[in-house]
Formats: sequence, structure tokens, C-alpha cells
Amino acid sequence: MYNLLKGKKGIIFGALNEDSIAWKVAERAHEEGAIFTLTNAPIALRMGTINELAKKTGATVIPADATSMDDITNLIDQSMEILGGKIDFVLHSIGMSVNVRKGKHYTDPNYDFTTKGWDISAVSFHKVMNVLYNKKAMNEWGSVVALTYMAAQRVFPDYNDMADNKAYLESIARSFGYFFGRDHKVRVNTISQSPTMTTAGSGVKGFDAFINYAEEMSPLGNASAIECADYTISLFSDLTKKVTLQNLFHDGGFSNMGISTKVMRNFGDTE
Repeated sequence: MYNLLKGKKGIIFGALNEDSIAWKVAERAHEEGAIFTLTNAPIALRMGTINELAKKTGATVIPADATSMDDITNLIDQSMEILGGKIDFVLHSIGMSVNVRKGKHYTDPNYDFTTKGWDISAVSFHKVMNVLYNKKAMNEWGSVVALTYMAAQRVFPDYNDMADNKAYLESIARSFGYFFGRDHKVRVNTISQSPTMTTAGSGVKGFDAFINYAEEMSPLGNASAIECADYTISLFSDLTKKVTLQNLFHDGGFSNMGISTKVMRNFGDTE
């Protein structure tokens, strides 16, 4: 360990179980010397095993609906009280499509489901930063990171309206990141991670094929959840103080590939 986050305080959204990227980030943040609170929606807390993570990392769990301004305000107030000061880092690892869960095709969605998923997956990021910004709850050179996927830029048919949600999430990071940087010297970035077998990801139709295809396309192979956690820690640290407004691809090189020899072999002989 490098003590990259020694003395830093944070809030981590979205840890559900040990498969969650947020779970891995919490473990690594603890190892690097940070203290933090953990949060998820009340229903998610009942479904998951977050209390095990809290015990392991010495964190306090604060239930919060990330679509509720009242809940977010309470979360941030409680976190500053528990942690003894302003916040240095925040991870937004939240995403859910009701249309995907209900099997509604992208061409014929339930628009009430669309609105709900958009609120949870993207607008919640704006709401979190709204409260942090207006309360001046973050220290200078703090870091806010949200997790995304490159379906925001390219077509992945079965990713459904989550692709739209991620595109909006990335836009929020740039737009709010400008004001947060200008006014409070806080960084805001998104990490576009390889397809990763989490509870949320496994709900997408054909997700195994997603993962296998990306593995065959990427010169370095898919990035794992723990590797994503390592990258996130670097963005929380003081080593990246001037990195902001970026969508950072953490995908083994997949995002710059057109075709690979491994994939070409499926369509004919290659040398």
C-alpha cells in the first residue's frame, strides 16, 4: 500500500455485495488510509451485505435514496459530522434501468420506467453534486468520480436506455465539473470501465457475450473490478490534482479498437 489517501474523508455510493466495483473501491480506500461513509438505497441495503463491508473498513452505513434531495442532504450532513470535517472524495456507482429489468425493448419502452432509470442513474449525480457544491462540503482539490460505460458513445443494442443514461451522466460530469473546479477547486471525472460482472451488469441481456467479445477485442484484456478500484483510488489521490472534466476509458484498450486478430479468426483465416 502507498498511503495515497491517508487522512482523506469520503462517501462511497453503491456498494451492494463483494462483486460491486464500489465494494472494491471501499476496500482499497481503506487500505490506502481513508475514512468514509457508505450509502445505498434502503431497499438495496436490505438485499446486499454492506454491513460486512462496513465492519471490515470501519465505515458507517447511511441509507439514502440518491434521487431524494432530502436524503442526500442528510447523508452529507451526517457524513461530515461522523468523519469530522469536509469531504475529499465521492464515488457515484449507481445505475439501474427498470426497462431492462422488466424486459422492455429500447424501441418500445415504458416511459415512466425510462424516467425512473434516468433519475437513478444520471440525475442523481447532479443532485449529489448540487448538495456538495452549495453546502461547500468538499475540500479544495477534492475528487468526484462516477462510473460509466462506452455505450454512451457507441451502440450496444441490449444495453437499452442505460446507454442514454450514461451519456447524460458524462455530460453532467463535464458541465457541473466546470463550476465545481472554477469555484471550489474540486475535480469531477467519469471512468468508462470494461464490462464487469456485477449485480447490475448481469441483468443486461447477453452480458456474457459482452464480456467475452470485449476480452477478445482488447489488447490488454478486460479490466477487472479491483483494477477499476485501483484506478479510482488514483483519481481520489493528490497525484491527479489537475485531471478534471474527463471521461477516462479503463478498458484494456477496447475503446480504440476497430478489429482484433482474435475476433477476425471467427470470420475466416488470418495470418
